Amino acid sequence: MSADPRRQVPRTDTLLADPQLAAAADRLGRELVKSAVQQVQQRIRDGALAPGDAVDAALAGLPSTAGSLRPVLNATGVLVHTNLGRAPLSPAAVEAVAAASGTTDVELDLGTGRRGPRGEAAIAALLAAVPAAEAALVVNNCAAALALVATALGGELVIARGELVEIGDGFRIPELLTATGARLREVGTTNRVTLDDYRDALSPDTGAVLKVHPSNFVVRGFTRAVPVAELAAGLGGSGVPLVADVGSGLLRPHPVLPEEPDLQTTLDDGADLVLASGDKLLGGPQAGLVLGRAHLVQRLRRHPLYRALRVDKTTLAALEATLRGPLPPVHQMLSADPAELRRRAGALAARLAGAGVDAVAVDAQARVGGGGAPEHPLPSAAVSLPGTFAAPLRAGTPPVVGYVAGDRTLLDLRSLPPSADETLAAAVLQVAR
Repeated sequence: MSADPRRQVPRTDTLLADPQLAAAADRLGRELVKSAVQQVQQRIRDGALAPGDAVDAALAGLPSTAGSLRPVLNATGVLVHTNLGRAPLSPAAVEAVAAASGTTDVELDLGTGRRGPRGEAAIAALLAAVPAAEAALVVNNCAAALALVATALGGELVIARGELVEIGDGFRIPELLTATGARLREVGTTNRVTLDDYRDALSPDTGAVLKVHPSNFVVRGFTRAVPVAELAAGLGGSGVPLVADVGSGLLRPHPVLPEEPDLQTTLDDGADLVLASGDKLLGGPQAGLVLGRAHLVQRLRRHPLYRALRVDKTTLAALEATLRGPLPPVHQMLSADPAELRRRAGALAARLAGAGVDAVAVDAQARVGGGGAPEHPLPSAAVSLPGTFAAPLRAGTPPVVGYVAGDRTLLDLRSLPPSADETLAAAVLQVAR
């Protein structure tokens, strides 16, 4: 009788000493590789794997990086998808992050050898991109920027009742503001507010007048809002700062999104401070941007809370590269030609159909996402597959996330670069097999 192969389970130290697994341990860490080895040993004990295949099986079970986040193909048609990490970084930003990941001069003047201004180059890039701003600072997200403003300017914040909004995951603007100790003075009604409502609410306790872009919803019908330009003129001479949270991070007007507020125009219209996100329509890393009048920005910078909210060197590097480098992926998606999207969808569908997959090209409507332009669909094209493809595509390598419409799985191409088409086709064919 031959020996039971399950008694021939390789020892842990023997497997870890294998040159390939030792190299993997240097790259991924010993504990992660050891865990993969132990899983392989159990498969051998269960009779599901031959002992001679242990090294190859352990290598196959290792992730590509020591982190758990996996690259995903975003075929949802949502350009800035919060659940998928919002804006994908440009190659220039990725290179900048890699360069900044070691020891850097983030807060050192190499010429003098003395401490230098933190993130000076990123701030300069912001000011070059938004000339209407006198000064700027960067914190870790737009909510942090709003919290810093509410804390540093203090007192009572005057805000329209219809702008006390809730955004994703139950996050409510009024709860954030009151958590800082600020008092809210609500003006107007849910659907209508006038300039007099704002002016009548001013008092010696007023710290700022705050305007919040509703972002992911629209109120229509019998409505009235006060534009920034009108509000700035009406507050003139009061000495009360006007702070506008525009949310999406659009630097300047964009022809595809004519109604989306942007930083440059909002400051030109008279806002004293404007707040925005860095990882939405700006197309960079997660960050909260504050731009505007120098004395107010300096007031925020000197507040103790700023130290707790400031960003790290990799964020500053990615932000600068996004601003100075080539167009980031989000802007390439925004500017995509619908005819070219239809051509790509047709070519992909024909290739898949030729391999026996029930695939057809269809017109679709993409979205900006991230709370931007909620009523502005973008013409797009998609590959339509059977509905049963959705789950296995998400479970594949790489995962592909589309959406289900009726009994079909749609893979929208506006949220994917052309360079991903080959990988997308391979993922679909793998599921079909």
